[in-house]
Amino acid sequence: MKLIAGLGNPGRKYEKTRHNVGFQALDTLAESVGASWKKGKKSMTAELTVDGEKIYLVKPLTYMNLSGEALAPVMNYYNIPTENLLVVYDDLDLPPGSLRVRLKGGHGGHNGLKSIFQEVGSKDFKRIRIGIGHPEPGDTVISHVLGTFSPEEKKAVQETIELSAKAAEVWLTKPFVEVMNDYNKK
Repeated sequence: MKLIAGLGNPGRKYEKTRHNVGFQALDTLAESVGASWKKGKKSMTAELTVDGEKIYLVKPLTYMNLSGEALAPVMNYYNIPTENLLVVYDDLDLPPGSLRVRLKGGHGGHNGLKSIFQEVGSKDFKRIRIGIGHPEPGDTVISHVLGTFSPEEKKAVQETIELSAKAAEVWLTKPFVEVMNDYNKK
C-alpha cells in the first residue's frame, strides 16, 4: 500500500494560497485517476487500486502545523510504512513554478513536515516540493504563505501543480528513482 499526502489548510479562505499547493496537486491527481474524496474526522481521503495495490490519497484537515496528526492514524490503521509515503507540499526555498522530487530530507523549517516527523516518527519519506518563493522584503513568512500568487506567477505555478500530480501518479507504477530522474529535469 502507498499513501500520497498533499499538505494545506482546510477552508475556502485558504484554497488558492501559496500554502495550499499540496492540496491543489492532490485534487489534480484525484481528478486524473478518477478518485472521489470522502471527509473523515481529521482528513479528506480517496482510495484507488493500481495494479492490485491499494493507494490512499490524503489531505489533512488539521491545518498545516498539525499535518502529522492526520497522517499518522491513517498510516497506522493501514500499516503503511514510511518508505511508502509521499508528501506534496509548498517550499519557500524554491522559486515559484519550480519542482523538486526527493527521497528524503529535513524539514527546512516547514511546520507541516515537522509535525509529520514527530507523529510518524521518521523523516525518511518521499517528497515533492513545489516552489512558492521567499517573501518580499518587509513581508512576513506567514502573510506570504497565506497570500496568493501574483498574476505573473499563477501560470507557472499551475503548470508545476499539474506536473507534481503527474509525478505522483507515475510513482504508482514506477520506482521513485525514475520519477526523480524524470521530474527533477523539468
